[in-house]
Amino acid sequence: MAVITLKNISKTYKKGLRQRLKAVKNLSFAVEQGEIFGFVGPNGAGKSTTIKILMGLIFPDEGEARLFGIPCVKPKARGKVGFVPEQPVLYDHLSGAEFLYFAGELYGLSKRENKRRVWQLLEQVGLKEAGNQRLRSYSKGMQQRLVIAQALIADPELIIMDEPLSGLDPIGRMEIMNLIKKLRQQHKTIFFSSHILHDVETVCDRAALIVKGELKFLGEPHNIEETFKKELQKCVR
Repeated sequence: MAVITLKNISKTYKKGLRQRLKAVKNLSFAVEQGEIFGFVGPNGAGKSTTIKILMGLIFPDEGEARLFGIPCVKPKARGKVGFVPEQPVLYDHLSGAEFLYFAGELYGLSKRENKRRVWQLLEQVGLKEAGNQRLRSYSKGMQQRLVIAQALIADPELIIMDEPLSGLDPIGRMEIMNLIKKLRQQHKTIFFSSHILHDVETVCDRAALIVKGELKFLGEPHNIEETFKKELQKCVR
């Protein structure tokens, strides 16, 4: 079953009084249940626009996006989704545990289940010892681990990750990559947006490459770096 379906999605932004920027052009692909799906492209390729459409933050001008068969414009579509944004905003007066507990309350978890999940996830992402520290004391890498933990608080079926390894040191990157692999073993579906091609080759079952808003490649990510280079060379000719 397709967990994510994009069909002929297009999105144009106004740029000044007369200019228009077409961020996504007639984009179509599907993500199947239980796979890790890589989403790659250069800066300005339309990756973040696509993710915002999936999360219902913006609406496409044309086409339709669905999660679990439900149009993304409906809040019900995101009920089984965890989200790791590229630039998260955290409440730095809260502790790590308090932030996760707050996220669990938003999802409607019971107090008992919420507390259990908070400390389970803090341990999973390597933050158990820092769980009671205020977020203002967290490094960028620690904040990124916490954001990944909040995306998992309600045990979602689909996790959408926008540059989830940003700011992590080599050990942190390895730990999160191992966590992503464990999530696949639990039959979770992961939409993994990254500009680090090696990570996509290492962990993803399939990948989509977009350049200037258009789909240029869809398939197994073997030699994705070579494909990426070829498509960029076409753009500069």
